[in-house]
Amino acid sequence: MNNPLLRPWHSPYGLPPFAQLRPEHFAPAFDAAFANHWSEIAAIAENPAPPTFANTVVALDRAGWQFNRLADLFFNLTAAHTSAELETVERDLVPRIAAHTNSIFMNEQLFARIDAVATSAEVARLDEQDRRLLVRIHLDFIRQGARIPAGMRARYAEVVTRLAALQTRFSQNVLKDESDWVLWLDQPADRAGLGESQLANARAAAAERGRPDGYAITLARSSVVPFLTFSQRRDLREAAWRAWTGRGACGGATDNRALIIEIMQLRQEQARLHGYETYADYALADRMAATPQAARELLLEVWDAARQTLAREKAMLESVRLSHGIGEPIAPWDWRFYEERVRQSHFELNDAQVKPYFELDRMIEAMFGVANRLFGLSFQEVTAAPDVTLYHPEVRLFEVHRDGRLMALFIADNFARPSKRGGAWMSSYRAQTRNGPDGAVIPIVAIHNNFAKAPAGQPNLLTFDDVRTLFHEFGHALHGMLSDVRYERLSGTNVFQDYVELPSQLYEHWAGEPTVLARYARHHATGESIPDALVARIKAAAKFGNGFQNVQYLASALTDLALHQRTQFDDLDVLAFEEATLASLGMPPEAHPMHRLSHFRHLFSDHSYAAGYYVYLWAAVLDNDAYEAFEEKGDPFDAATAARLLEFVYSAGNSRDPAASYRSFRGRDATPKAMLRKRGLVAV
Repeated sequence: MNNPLLRPWHSPYGLPPFAQLRPEHFAPAFDAAFANHWSEIAAIAENPAPPTFANTVVALDRAGWQFNRLADLFFNLTAAHTSAELETVERDLVPRIAAHTNSIFMNEQLFARIDAVATSAEVARLDEQDRRLLVRIHLDFIRQGARIPAGMRARYAEVVTRLAALQTRFSQNVLKDESDWVLWLDQPADRAGLGESQLANARAAAAERGRPDGYAITLARSSVVPFLTFSQRRDLREAAWRAWTGRGACGGATDNRALIIEIMQLRQEQARLHGYETYADYALADRMAATPQAARELLLEVWDAARQTLAREKAMLESVRLSHGIGEPIAPWDWRFYEERVRQSHFELNDAQVKPYFELDRMIEAMFGVANRLFGLSFQEVTAAPDVTLYHPEVRLFEVHRDGRLMALFIADNFARPSKRGGAWMSSYRAQTRNGPDGAVIPIVAIHNNFAKAPAGQPNLLTFDDVRTLFHEFGHALHGMLSDVRYERLSGTNVFQDYVELPSQLYEHWAGEPTVLARYARHHATGESIPDALVARIKAAAKFGNGFQNVQYLASALTDLALHQRTQFDDLDVLAFEEATLASLGMPPEAHPMHRLSHFRHLFSDHSYAAGYYVYLWAAVLDNDAYEAFEEKGDPFDAATAARLLEFVYSAGNSRDPAASYRSFRGRDATPKAMLRKRGLVAV
């Protein structure tokens, strides 16, 4: 009973008992959760009463409460605040968790009852949401192997379990490469070109690594990208770029290339067991795109326009290079450096002008303020409760209210640290449902960013790209917090992968709204509102760089699809395959993929985005088209449009077909015209 995970969680709001947690608590807690979950499953599967929607499907959605909450806690901690001890526990537990989940999907008695309900006369009497739950759960079981022949089920279980172990190792390897590498800027010449905010962040990173008087560049995006943008030391930019893009392919114990080969072999075997030719065919069969061909066609439709836009951008960069008397051609580690010079000369814009107006706390107020105007939400930080402790002192907790009712808890984890994986993401500790053990349950949702933390006493200033990232992840969080459905399986972000990015990418648009900037973007020292002229320059420069950014993204998405459409991997040279794929596309030599395969967490840390990195572009068609609904009204906060957005997108979860939900909001299907225009990707 010294294990807090084996007792009810009596923390305020039902939060996990973070303060008492130790890595060794998880294994016995999962043993208990496995046993409890199995007893719930057995009660459903062995129920002597004829199968009905209520005693089988609704009961299954309610089952596993203890297991699901524990798994959410565990995977949140391993991503946001891990340790060597927790990583050891993770390597042991992840295959066991996968095996447990697989054993439920392979339970023949249970699936027989679900199948019986799915083919019964009762279906006709169910309402839309009940039918949706039945369809999704029935399909979940089929896609997880319930119809695989009995003689192949043991092998399928081995594949699923081994994949879980390999994907965990992949993610841990990338984190280790990121946390181990440091570029020390010991000489004044090493720091040439870095501004005050970059130097302050470098000092903070050095202090975190035991050298308070030093300057350190790390592989956190918030550290390495500003260095590539401002450093005048081309040799150090190259060293940083090679380390950043080489994560997971450095040789030694953290090299991911052999893991990728085995992951792909197992995924191909998994697809074949399901009757699909390739893993891409299997993965996309349950997405809006439906086929790899449809996804690839959309990517290629934008690829040529993106390359042409990049060529126009390169011409501007070349003029700056030549004007500075620099002879070397532009290399990938030079692009951001020269791009910044164009912004300064052509658009009269630089980070030193912009960042003072984008202080983190003010931008959090801005994203809350937009949510208030659109959806009537209010946010109150929890600071005075002595018995509320989170997993790290920098993490903040907020109550979320609507119409005077507590409807969610929001956790904000915004700063980079060595114990946290890179990137930005949203997660959940508890999903909204009205089918919990005791009825309705409010969600607990978190966002995780990797912003550089300023030294004590100094403001945390963001680039405008950082602000968009903040709004993006908060858009995901709103999708979870505003969910208003009966069943956990249909709750919040449990939607098609190529639909889940719509709420997040759509919310980014309000980050650049002039009325939002005028109210919240204030100089951290003077309180002065951001000048209209500066906003105009930000908007004018917004499309510049889109060629490079879209080429980066599309290169990664097309490589992902090409890899997952392959059928044979025994002779795969991971990096050679990547290079050949990019060459076949005509990848510009001065650009580089957004993610190299060796550190592509989206693909190999789990299966969520495998063969699915295209989803950001698919969702971009939706989000740009959706924002035009507000622009057509001449008001970014038009009440009627916001009400439809809440009803059919943010609160609907997976309770309806996503294409039908979008049509209900917009009145028609989306078209790519708005996306191409807003991104400046018009071929000439």
